[in-house]
Amino acid sequence: MKTYFSYAIGLTVFWFGSMALASETRVVINLSEQKALLIQQGKITLVSPIASGKTGWSTPTGNFRIFDKDIDHHSRSFGLVVDAYGTVVDANATPNSHVPRGDHYEPAPMPYFMEFSPAVGMHAGYLPGYPASHGCVRMPRDLALLFFERVQVGTPVAVVGSTDNLTRVRRAIPVLPTGSYVVGKR
Repeated sequence: MKTYFSYAIGLTVFWFGSMALASETRVVINLSEQKALLIQQGKITLVSPIASGKTGWSTPTGNFRIFDKDIDHHSRSFGLVVDAYGTVVDANATPNSHVPRGDHYEPAPMPYFMEFSPAVGMHAGYLPGYPASHGCVRMPRDLALLFFERVQVGTPVAVVGSTDNLTRVRRAIPVLPTGSYVVGKR
């Protein structure tokens, strides 16, 4: 009887533990494939192409959790110098960059920012088809919005692979207004 009781308890713990894992929402970012996956209840519900950190600005690998979300985030480290006519004078500026008289500095927009490591997160941005960011994980705007809606502070994020082992380079994906990249319901 004692063996049967131990077996029943073990089976119950395994069953409830499996259910808890299946109901979990998590993100897997694969640097080798330049893809981000949203997994909900054990099923892949979103797949997004990404542009991760370029050489010298690697996206950190490991296990993290989202600890901040900001729908209208702007970089504290990078941006543009723009002249009086709106022409970009320096596309790789920092807050300390020289700004000629009449020009101004604009922090880089990072909409739908989901921070999982200090100053590093997933957000909407330009995807040139290869790793190009300063460590963040850029996504097409519509997919960034869907990820933003579906993850919460505390959602686990696993960053795996390496940009040294890219499986392929793809065509660039332009930054488009919301509603133009993904077709379907949220």
